[in-house]
Amino acid sequence: MTSDDTTDETTREPYEDAREAATEEPELTHVDDAGDVQMVDVGAKPDTSRRAVARGTIHLSPSTIDAISANEIGKGDVLATARVGAVQAVKHTWETIPMCHQIPITNVDTDFAVDDDRVTLTVAVETTGKTGCEMEALEGVTTGLNVVWDMVKAAEKDEEGQYPGTKIDGVEVVSKEKTRLDN
Repeated sequence: MTSDDTTDETTREPYEDAREAATEEPELTHVDDAGDVQMVDVGAKPDTSRRAVARGTIHLSPSTIDAISANEIGKGDVLATARVGAVQAVKHTWETIPMCHQIPITNVDTDFAVDDDRVTLTVAVETTGKTGCEMEALEGVTTGLNVVWDMVKAAEKDEEGQYPGTKIDGVEVVSKEKTRLDN
């Protein structure tokens, strides 16, 4: 440190610590010393009650929304089918996401909010175990919304067979919680 650099820990700007932490190399938990991909060993972690909530939206034409609400989609009940797809996806996340642990799912809640031009799906997943369930909640949302798209695609196509206004967005983890279980 030169004589001009007289700052100490008490006079540092609050962002300096965060900036320094951001420049440090992150520890890669899914890579071994040789650089090979590996599953993280969670065996020594305590069992914990965990809950994760994710949400996403599919944008549709108002006429498609009306057909969903009136149960007039030719393939059947859109939201009931999407609910089954979301739950199945939650239960099979470990099969589709590499390095994701197979966890005991204790509960899955799905909630659909139907608006004039969109359907928003919220999926809450609960487990008791050694690792979280965010990926399961995200898989539930994305698969549930993909099922909606599949069910309504005939109504959403334009003259060229394209989907100019149909899109899925806003997929995010809304919250996650964990409570350590006392053994």
